[in-house]
Amino acid sequence: CDVVHSYGPDLPAVFDGMKLAAVAAVLYVIVRCLNLNSPTAPPQTTYQDTLLSRYVLKSCPTLTREYIPPLLWGKSGHLQTALYGKMGRVNTPTPCGVRKFIPMQDGATATFDLFEPVKSHSTEDDITMVICPGIGNHSEQNYVRTFVDYSQRNGYRCAVLNHLGALPNVELTSPRMFTYGCTWEFGAMVGHIRRSFPQTQLVVVGFSLGGNIVCKFLGENQSNQDGVLCCISICQGYSALRAQETFLQWDQCRRLYNFVLADKMKKLILSHRRSFLSMASSRIDATDVNRLLTATSLLQIDDTIMRKFHSHSSLREYYEKESCVHYIHKVHVPLLLINSMDDPLVHHSLLAIPHTLAEKLPNVIFALTQHGGHMGFFEGAVLFPEPLSWLDKVIVEYSDSICHWRKNSCSNRTAPTST
Repeated sequence: CDVVHSYGPDLPAVFDGMKLAAVAAVLYVIVRCLNLNSPTAPPQTTYQDTLLSRYVLKSCPTLTREYIPPLLWGKSGHLQTALYGKMGRVNTPTPCGVRKFIPMQDGATATFDLFEPVKSHSTEDDITMVICPGIGNHSEQNYVRTFVDYSQRNGYRCAVLNHLGALPNVELTSPRMFTYGCTWEFGAMVGHIRRSFPQTQLVVVGFSLGGNIVCKFLGENQSNQDGVLCCISICQGYSALRAQETFLQWDQCRRLYNFVLADKMKKLILSHRRSFLSMASSRIDATDVNRLLTATSLLQIDDTIMRKFHSHSSLREYYEKESCVHYIHKVHVPLLLINSMDDPLVHHSLLAIPHTLAEKLPNVIFALTQHGGHMGFFEGAVLFPEPLSWLDKVIVEYSDSICHWRKNSCSNRTAPTST
C-alpha cells in the first residue's frame, strides 16, 4: 500500500520561525558591527582646574556638548576611519595657496604651502596656523584642504608642511624621506614663517603622525615655543615603541590596518627608489630595497628603511628617539590633545599617556571622544556626513579661545592703574 506523508499545519510556522531567527541574527550582527546601540556623549575631558581651563571650556561649546556622528554608520570607528582614508572629507573646497621650497643643510628640499586668510581674525591680530599632516600626507589631501579653507575663513593664515617625499610631483634632492619623529622640515617651515611674518603668532596643529612631530618639536628646545599661542594634537599614539607592539595584535583589526598602511608606505618609498640607489650619500642599498619588497608590516619597513635615514643603530633606538613621549612634558604653551576611544589604530593603553599628562600639567587638556575613529569625526543626521567635521570646528574654537585669552591677558597687563 502507498504511504502518504502528512506534514501537518505546524511546518509553515516552523519555516517562518527560522526566517525570523535569521533576520534577527542579521540585525544583531548589523547592530553590533555598526555599534548602533552605543550612546552619544560629550568628550571626556581631563584637565586641572585653572582659570585658563575654565575659560577654554566655557569658550569652546564643541568640547562640552555631545558629539553626534551620522546615525547609521558614524558610531563605527572602522567606518569612520575607512571613510577618512578613502575620501578625507566630502564636498572638499580648493583653497588657493603658494608653494614654498626650503633648501636644507643635508641637501634635502623641504616644501610647504602657504594660504593667506580671507578675513581678519576676531582679535585683529596676525595669527598663523603651522600644520603638520598625517603619515605620507601633504597639503593636497582632502581633510587638509577642508580644514585650511575653514581656518582661512576664520582669519588664520595657514602653512601646511608637505612631508618629505610625499608629494607625487616633487623629486627628492637627498636620499631621505620623512620619518615618524624627524622635526627638521617642520622646524624649517616654522623658521621661514617667523622670518617672513615677524609680528605673527603661531598656532601649532598636528594630525596623527604630525601630532607626534609637533609635540616633539616644541619639547626639543624651549626656544621652539617662542611666539606659539597653543598646540593641538589629533589622534597620535605618543609612543612609537608601544604603538608598534599593539600593531601586531588582531584586536580591532589592527594587524590588517598595519598591512594596509605598510603597503601604502612601501609604494611611496619605492617611488623614490632611483634616488636612494643613485645618490652617493645614501644609506639605502639594493639589498634593503629587495627586503622592502617582501615587507608586510610597518615594523619591517621601519627596520629595513626608515631608521637608516638618521643612522639609528636599532629599531628600538629609532622608536625611542623619535617619539614625543620623551619631550611632550616640556611643552609649556596651552596644549589640547584629542583622541577617540574607537580609534582602531591607537590602542586604548596608549591613552594613559595623555590622561596622565593632563592630570599633572596645568597647560594640558585631554579630550577623549566616544566615537570618531582615526581622523574621522564626521558629523551628520542619518546617512550623509557634513562637509565640516567635528575636528575642524573644535580646533578653530580652541584656537580662538586661546587667542582671546592671550589678547585679554596682554590688555590687562598694559592697562594703566588708577591712583
